[in-house]
Amino acid sequence: MILIYTYKITPRVKYAFKHVFTRILNIPVTFTTTVEEFISHNSIKISYAKQPLSNELFLKSHELLFEQGLSDVEIQVHDWEETKCFFTTNDKSCMPFDMFAATFYLLSRYEEYLPHVKDEFGRFTAEESLAYKFGFLHQPVVDIWAYKFKQILQNQYPDFVFPDKTYSIKPIIDVPSAFSFKSKGLMRTVGGTLKDFIGFKFHRLYMRFMVLLGLKHDPDDTFKYIINRQKQHKNKFLFFFLIGDYSTFDKGINAQKKEFISLIKQVADYSHVGLKASYFALDNLAILKKEKRRMESIVNTSLVASRQSFSKLNLPVSYRNLVELEILEDYTMGYVNHSGFRAGTCTPFFFYDLDFEIQTPLKITAYHVMDYTLLKHHSLLDKKESLQRVINQVKAVNGEFVSVFHNYTFSDIERWRGFKELFNMILDSVHED
Repeated sequence: MILIYTYKITPRVKYAFKHVFTRILNIPVTFTTTVEEFISHNSIKISYAKQPLSNELFLKSHELLFEQGLSDVEIQVHDWEETKCFFTTNDKSCMPFDMFAATFYLLSRYEEYLPHVKDEFGRFTAEESLAYKFGFLHQPVVDIWAYKFKQILQNQYPDFVFPDKTYSIKPIIDVPSAFSFKSKGLMRTVGGTLKDFIGFKFHRLYMRFMVLLGLKHDPDDTFKYIINRQKQHKNKFLFFFLIGDYSTFDKGINAQKKEFISLIKQVADYSHVGLKASYFALDNLAILKKEKRRMESIVNTSLVASRQSFSKLNLPVSYRNLVELEILEDYTMGYVNHSGFRAGTCTPFFFYDLDFEIQTPLKITAYHVMDYTLLKHHSLLDKKESLQRVINQVKAVNGEFVSVFHNYTFSDIERWRGFKELFNMILDSVHED
């Protein structure tokens, strides 16, 4: 048990310290404002204040964890060993910066509440982030800081036995449309046929009719392959199916189609299934509630996990709606166009509502690589090297590597050539030394 002394125990203090100690290092932590209790504690203890009490392990605190609401936080990023840091301290402090205030800043997504330029879908982009601007988006800095702090603790308390933690993976399969041609209905089939014809897409026109006549396999129906891979691995994949109504942004399969319902049920027999919330459900609680109930009626169990369409988040509204509907996990946090660590960590964390100053029950699992991101590399070798770099970063801190691939990624379409091999790289990474 680690005891933290601080002059004021705020929700922010508890949130940041518990992520580092409880979730990353697997060590229980407790807090006190009583000097006598702190002095009499006979295990690991750390004072988190402006000045040390005596000669204990001391970390100089930044004001961020004792504030409420948003303020104009001044941030200067510095090089520190092989990584970066901000919120610098002084010589008395055991670290050159307040890693807990920095951790809170990144996990709470403080910067996403501040004014910023959005992309065409209204998303917060990587280019707007502190991590991208100062060159540490490719590192899970929060976990790196935690392990460096662990080394300080080990030097100070050599007899303390620290729990072990191992690297793990969580493969996500995003399904915006289960089929390319099947189960689309008469109007959409006719419309698609005309569009192919006018656009001179004769190969696609040929494929469409071959699939509809049952002479060829639908290119997006790759579920047999994915389930076969699932059967060979202990890590359960997590599928997110779009079952929202057809719209400008979402062009999935009608959730009343028997073939689609049967597919979801079949996948749920082998893997975990969550809801891919439609574009218009992002900020509309009524639509999200309808889609949640729709999915629960298909899988006959309570919905646990969600993922937002287009990886779009509007903080705090998107997450508050999930909390309101008692959805416990979200897998939207990440960047579509950049690999890396949007929240600076490869350890799942809880949504902290900056307006209400509370930690919510919603667990956020950020993803680190999406298949689309790897398309920017032309050769398969470059794709492999890019993927391996991210895996190595997560492995170095015994984190959880989270990837997002789509069902169509496993098709034989030229664009996705070699992606099965990349997916197998991820699956095999848990077995490597």
